[in-house]
Amino acid sequence: MKLNFELVPDSCWYSNLRSLLPPGGWDIIRKKAYARAGGRCMICGAKTARLEAHEQWEYDEDNAVQKLAGVVAVCRACHEVIHIGRTQLMGREREAADHFMKVNGCSYADYRKALGEANEAHRRRNKVGEWKLDLSVLKDLI
Repeated sequence: MKLNFELVPDSCWYSNLRSLLPPGGWDIIRKKAYARAGGRCMICGAKTARLEAHEQWEYDEDNAVQKLAGVVAVCRACHEVIHIGRTQLMGREREAADHFMKVNGCSYADYRKALGEANEAHRRRNKVGEWKLDLSVLKDLI
């Protein structure tokens, strides 16, 4: 799928790249992502005046490593799909589901299946006691 859910393990909530970087570091990274995007969402391709920076993470459950994979510029609709848990709490799941299906060219059943798989991965990752951070990609982002 071109657009998917990225459910962060509960123990990693409220911890983001912005809070880990020295002052001004996040601005440098997000502005580079915006420049790479050229005014278009890097997932769905929609032209938009307001992009949002999204941190992409990979999880090595066997070694308990949360690795930063990159930072992309996305439209609000894609960002709401990516962070579906927050979107559901805000009462916007229907809009997110519609966007997911449109971008991926799939059915509501496909949406529900992908959401179930994301929730299962989230449950597994929540069993990891403490995640070690791998921020080695930062050298390529700054």
